[in-house]
Amino acid sequence: MKPNFWEEQQYIKAKKRVKDIKAFYTHLAVYCVIIPTIIFVNLTFEPHFHWFWFSLIGWGLGLFCHWFNVFGIRFLGLEKNWEERKIKEFMNEKND
Repeated sequence: MKPNFWEEQQYIKAKKRVKDIKAFYTHLAVYCVIIPTIIFVNLTFEPHFHWFWFSLIGWGLGLFCHWFNVFGIRFLGLEKNWEERKIKEFMNEKND
């Protein structure tokens, strides 16, 4: 049985979402490996000037923006159909 247009669109959307989540976790893993390496190199070879903070904060801000792009709007509950969900939620409260 061939999937209908709606199911196909849902599948494409879900596949993109999984790809975005995977890309974020890859970014996070690389950050967690590279930043300690940068700190180690800085403190080993130039302990008087802590330049690792520039990398830690700059890349950290980029990582935060990536997180917010992937999870932030949903995390805050402000995705596209939040009004619709709230209306349904309030309607269900009245029925209880």
